[in-house]
Amino acid sequence: MIVEIVILAMIALFLGMRLYSVLGRRPEGTDDAPRPRSEPSDLALNRAGTLEQPAAPARSGPVALPARVLASNAEHGIRAISAADRRFEPALFLEGAKAAYGMVLNAFWKGDKEELGHLCDRDVYEHFAMAIDERIEAGETVENRLVRIEEAVITAAEFTHPIARITVRFDADIAALTKDKDGQVIGGSLHDAVESHDLWTFRRDVTSPTPEWVLDEADDA
Repeated sequence: MIVEIVILAMIALFLGMRLYSVLGRRPEGTDDAPRPRSEPSDLALNRAGTLEQPAAPARSGPVALPARVLASNAEHGIRAISAADRRFEPALFLEGAKAAYGMVLNAFWKGDKEELGHLCDRDVYEHFAMAIDERIEAGETVENRLVRIEEAVITAAEFTHPIARITVRFDADIAALTKDKDGQVIGGSLHDAVESHDLWTFRRDVTSPTPEWVLDEADDA
């Protein structure tokens, strides 16, 4: 019985901290050099392993704003968030946002409401859950796949104490296939990816003792 309680507690901790493991904090020993597209960041890879990894010392100088990943009108908000959270790193946040983008999409395609409930706020979750219910009612299934993220750019950022909000534009290629209740293809193809353009906003309370980001809005770009 005790073992079962311990296991359940560990699972709850893992799920509750899921986005914290992929968004915005520098793991100890990580360098500042940008990684090539073909090599995911450690934050994206170690979804469970980074949960207990200690953060690096707080930044002593001004925040470094990454080139080509930050719209000019977002600079003021990013600096305000960085001032409130001295461990926040825009470049690492963006890498984590890419990982979160794939995690949320895969959960939606699989119809995994429990996973979506941990990654999204209530309004976004209900939107996804309604679409999943409609799909199930129609007897349809999807076999979608995120082929690649062509570009991810921070387009807006704001900080109204204690809430930080960051909007990212994702330009991605997605292969989408829909089947009816009989397993017959009724739309799409896994061989021809289509372009997708999304604006996703992530939110975080910087005073939270368990700082985690949630998907606050999900819109078409």
